[in-house]
Amino acid sequence: MPLDLTGTAVIVTGAAGGLGSLMSLGLAALGATVAAFDLPGADDRMAELLAASRRQGNEARIHAFPCDVTNPGQCESAVEAAVAQLGAVHGLVNCAGLGPQDLTSRDPGKRLKFFEVSPEMWRSRMETNMNGAFFMARAVVPRLIAQRGGKIVNVTTSYHTMVASLGSPYGPSKAALEAATLAWSRDLEGTGVTVNVLIPGGAADTRMVPARLAPDRAALVQPKVMVAPIQWLMSRQSDGVTGRRFIGKDWDLALDPSAAAAKAGAPAAW
Repeated sequence: MPLDLTGTAVIVTGAAGGLGSLMSLGLAALGATVAAFDLPGADDRMAELLAASRRQGNEARIHAFPCDVTNPGQCESAVEAAVAQLGAVHGLVNCAGLGPQDLTSRDPGKRLKFFEVSPEMWRSRMETNMNGAFFMARAVVPRLIAQRGGKIVNVTTSYHTMVASLGSPYGPSKAALEAATLAWSRDLEGTGVTVNVLIPGGAADTRMVPARLAPDRAALVQPKVMVAPIQWLMSRQSDGVTGRRFIGKDWDLALDPSAAAAKAGAPAAW
């Protein structure tokens, strides 16, 4: 049965970024209404997302909302604004994140040992990659429970990245979110609300990977691998599937979506 997301309202954080924008467009393509959350300063990239939605003929399905996910008050306010405009919320994609390198530094490719990382860099990754997902889930989950169903998808990273040398604080921040995914799925048992993980399955061709570190962009995982999995995860076909992780590059488009999910999925966390 073809997937149809008509009538589904989904919040996507980090929606103006590489993975977030492709997932937002993919959800809208199947009829979902998307609340695209990103930083107030991301106007140019958000404009690109809205322009892409116009080219697809789905401009009425993607709505931009400024939100700094590290600010719990902004998360609450943005969720309220989104629900007021969209009429409801049925899903949350926690995609907002900061990568391994400080792209504003003089040497963005330099990798540091954990004890060389500045407190500011440590806090920024933990605040965005873990706390931001918590603040958003905390704002959305009571609404999902009240309507007896909903979907949360957290974007983490590959296991080897979580524990890689010279990978702090990015790896540990994503490991924390992976563990939280399983814990949250257990906390929500019996509510109809599911919590799962979706990852590309390797370094993706986004601005998180500087060109100087990966000049051959074709060798990177392409962001489009996130589209089919997020469409299925936000559909009724994934009802009851929780506490799982799905790898985008392992998703077989030749299969029925549920069969593709079985092939690309595994238990979340460890």
